[in-house]
Amino acid sequence: MTDLRLDLPGPLDLQACLRPLGRWGDDGIDRWDGTTLVRTAVLKDDQVVPYVASVAGDSKHPALSVGVPAATADLSAEVVDAVRATFVSVPRKALDDLSSADARVAQLVQSYPGIVPVLVPDPFTALIRSISAQQVNLTWAATVRRRLAERYGTRRDVAGTFVYSLHPEPMARATIEQLRAIQLTTAKARSVMDVAEAGARGELAAADLAALDDEALIERLTRLRGIGRWSAEWFLARTLGRPRVVAGDLGVRKAVGRLYDAGPLPLEDEVRRLTAHWGEAATIVQALALHHEAVLVGRA
Repeated sequence: MTDLRLDLPGPLDLQACLRPLGRWGDDGIDRWDGTTLVRTAVLKDDQVVPYVASVAGDSKHPALSVGVPAATADLSAEVVDAVRATFVSVPRKALDDLSSADARVAQLVQSYPGIVPVLVPDPFTALIRSISAQQVNLTWAATVRRRLAERYGTRRDVAGTFVYSLHPEPMARATIEQLRAIQLTTAKARSVMDVAEAGARGELAAADLAALDDEALIERLTRLRGIGRWSAEWFLARTLGRPRVVAGDLGVRKAVGRLYDAGPLPLEDEVRRLTAHWGEAATIVQALALHHEAVLVGRA
């Protein structure tokens, strides 16, 4: 193993930021058990390197101890850069200006300093996550992803443990019957196959998707079976780290409704109206609101 220390800008509550990765169970892909993070980094030329990381420092001086297999030691610096990029940078001026204008946002920022989203930077993995989570409880979604990973993913060993990476080609060769056998619905099996086929054709290259503006990217992704506007908006927020409120998402609707006393489940249009002023800070404030909701229901 090659171990490196990754210092990150504070304030940053790493334990709280990483908790959503393991909140609903171990999917074998984004593995966080409260102590150790096990993921893969996709580097240039599509090289995939597994790594383990543990929290070092504190929220004022946050750091991760990152380890990669000795065989990939020459890629350690690239892995560290990739890990750093998974933590969304806070648009400090935009967040400060918004806090000055919106007392409810200011209270969130004061209550939960150091909460930022952790990105799922691989487009194919992000879309499979979205499909798995549609219209089911998230514990079951994690179980189905684990089954997909075990059957179609590549197992990568690191530091006495393992992690799976997902690649489109094996899933593109799957049949409806095979995907149904791991308890995907027929509709979701077709969605997985369609997304995998697009990936195998090279249509999900990260750089190509990142070069599109928001609406062009949403239009591109929603051509895929099973990827609607909400899934595309999550991709903007949680794969590219762009400012975006996923106003149709059930959890976001609940969190925004609570934040602005707009009822337990405001409609999507109302959520968009209530959050229109969030601007460049939207993805950060959305994460804060969702974290607040998790605290209130005992899942933080």
